[in-house]
Amino acid sequence: MPAEIIRDMGVLYGYYSATDDKDAARAVVREFRRAESGGRDQHVTQGIDPVVELLPAEVLITGRAPEDVRSDPRRGALVGVAGEGRVVAVSLTDSFRDALAAFDADLLDDVAMGWSRSSGGLHGVHGPDVLGLFLKELAGLAGRASADGRRLYCWIRP
Repeated sequence: MPAEIIRDMGVLYGYYSATDDKDAARAVVREFRRAESGGRDQHVTQGIDPVVELLPAEVLITGRAPEDVRSDPRRGALVGVAGEGRVVAVSLTDSFRDALAAFDADLLDDVAMGWSRSSGGLHGVHGPDVLGLFLKELAGLAGRASADGRRLYCWIRP
């Protein structure tokens, strides 16, 4: 199914932190049973898939080559499923968490500008202003996760 059609269906992406993959999987099961996040440190958005759309931002922030990011075993690894597949959770790379946590927040708008011009799958859905706000939220999450020894994940729910 094309990404544009999926976005039109209102897919939600919840970026969150957890201590490890088991904790991340438990969180997905808990979230599926509740309407709200239950206080979990997270940022929910639409149209920014952690595997497809986030790749250019990860390349820009980490300085890693796209092939290196794509081959990272933590990138988009399935860690949890709930509700017969209606909610899934995937991991983000530790290198992205660390680089984003340490990144100069004043430069995130510049990254957003470059990201919006990339061919990473956004297809004009989000402009640089929205991407900049998203990156700032994600950077805050990454900073808190890094300080607490937690990893980053994303749950996906249509």
